[in-house]
Amino acid sequence: MPGSLTIGHHEAAASLDHTDAVRLATVLDELAYLLEIPGPNRINDAQLAALCEGMPADRAELARWSRSAAAELKGRRS
Repeated sequence: MPGSLTIGHHEAAASLDHTDAVRLATVLDELAYLLEIPGPNRINDAQLAALCEGMPADRAELARWSRSAAAELKGRRS
């Protein structure tokens, strides 16, 4: 996986190879699932805060964003 993603400090698009895009989509779908489920396997509030990196910790918004990003990656597989 290292080396397949290129992100610059400018407003340019990032690129990710196909295999890593599929893997990242799976991780994002699983993240959304772990944000949404109740119980002991759910991402806890401290983990949620860490994922939000100082931004307001909004579990539902992060789950929606994760699913949307995963769908975008899956839609670009061809």
